[in-house]
Amino acid sequence: MNDPILECRGLSKRYGHGDAVALDKVNLSLYSGRIIGLLGPNGSGKTTLLKLVNGLLRPSSGSLLINGNEVGTATKAIVSYLPDRVCLDASSRIRDLMAFYADFYADFRRNTAETMLANLGIDLNKRFKTLSKGNREKIQLVLVMARKARLYLLDEPIGGVDPAARDYIINTILNNYSEDAALLISTHLIQDVERILDDIIFLKEGKVILSGAADDIRSQKGMSIDMLFREVFKC
Repeated sequence: MNDPILECRGLSKRYGHGDAVALDKVNLSLYSGRIIGLLGPNGSGKTTLLKLVNGLLRPSSGSLLINGNEVGTATKAIVSYLPDRVCLDASSRIRDLMAFYADFYADFRRNTAETMLANLGIDLNKRFKTLSKGNREKIQLVLVMARKARLYLLDEPIGGVDPAARDYIINTILNNYSEDAALLISTHLIQDVERILDDIIFLKEGKVILSGAADDIRSQKGMSIDMLFREVFKC
């Protein structure tokens, strides 16, 4: 097997004076060619993990390597991150947002982005703030997936959109994801994405309580990942 694209060893993150533990000694190895579901209830540490991988937070302890490198300039060049909220300049035109991505990321495929936006019927001269919430989220996803990255991090990409938009988003992910890359997707809507997941990670209170190939886990547990999630995390 190839070396992992993402490797965490004893990775922990604490806030304040250490009383609030967001991640607790997480050990993970993620490989290219896999779509991995990062699954857990609110407060389980999913967003914290994605922010650590993207370099927005620093670990309290442990190690985190991306393609064998510590998080920094080299890793930011190969990681494409979709945050859990829209963060683009609302006053910009869509055309200007694409130009910004093209200037900032050497791997940005502008033709790919233009094709996807054309399929959505979005006018590139429109200002971002004039679009519906669903279209704003789609545009942000298009910009993220139009990069030819090695590691994609998607934080709740389908959480705030209608079922038809979810189908579009999932198809966008599948059609633009390269098998040379790994894709880590955090979501609560497991039933919508289960069919595309190769591996799963269950996070609970900052700890990995289950991880492995989705097919193996379904076979071992005798139920879908969605049903298993409901059983493990039931209130």
